[in-house]
Amino acid sequence: MSHKTYEATAPRTVAFIGLGVMGHPMAGHLARAGHRVTVHNRSAAKAAAWAAEYGGTAAATPAQAAAGADLVFACVGNDDDLRAVTVGEHGAFGGMKAGAVFADHTTASATLARELHAAARARGLHFVDAPVSGGQAGAQGGVLTVMCGGDAEPFAAMQPVAMAYARAVTHVGGPGAGQLAKMVNQTCIAGLLQGLAEAIAFGEAAGLDMRRVLEVIGKGAAQSWQMEHRGPTMVDGRFDFGFAVDWMRKDLGLVLDEGRRNGARLPVTALVDQFYADLQRMGGGRWDTSSLVRRLRG
Repeated sequence: MSHKTYEATAPRTVAFIGLGVMGHPMAGHLARAGHRVTVHNRSAAKAAAWAAEYGGTAAATPAQAAAGADLVFACVGNDDDLRAVTVGEHGAFGGMKAGAVFADHTTASATLARELHAAARARGLHFVDAPVSGGQAGAQGGVLTVMCGGDAEPFAAMQPVAMAYARAVTHVGGPGAGQLAKMVNQTCIAGLLQGLAEAIAFGEAAGLDMRRVLEVIGKGAAQSWQMEHRGPTMVDGRFDFGFAVDWMRKDLGLVLDEGRRNGARLPVTALVDQFYADLQRMGGGRWDTSSLVRRLRG
């Protein structure tokens, strides 16, 4: 956990559902910011461990965690997981008080975000789709970027509380817009990483000192977060960290599905998705997404 300085906000009664590599530190930041936090995790042991570490409360079901909360946050695996913890048996929607806000940090489909927005409204609740960028390090440091879709009023209610683990929490549009913005983000990253992988492999084939070359071009127009943070580790062949290939394939699947719906042409994204499938076949499903360079080395 970082030494983040928390902005002063009135303590709220909140719940957090999903205590994986992202959710555990995010919920921890909420507790350290002074909010009253109840957590739920599919593995009860993780929820108990979190409660012991941060002094919050562990609940047996999403509905019990959400009972009495002003805001319910979630960060789970995929559409099926999100559906289960919201409208499934013992889901949070069944336990939330009228007017409460459910903010979902899962990277999920825009279609499901719109469905859950409607389902929440029908129950007198609010739903904000709020996927994040910044990965495990951003969650631990409390410096995530959060892109939000939904109505303005519930966004305004969750935004200052979510700043406990973020550096920016921004409303980008109506229901589903947060998920669509995350898809834009992942599309950018996939293309950037493939370009960086090809550049490094080319430079190595040409006999260049690629650490030095990246330092030079990183001060010019080619500069990017990926080049600065992943370029050196790509040169060193280190991939046992970061955002896993399996997760990126899930995310790019969402992008490609949405592209088929809205007519957007995604030729490079579709190609890089298949390159990631190659890495999965190589046994690299848990490697960092920068492992694209592995395909290109002899």
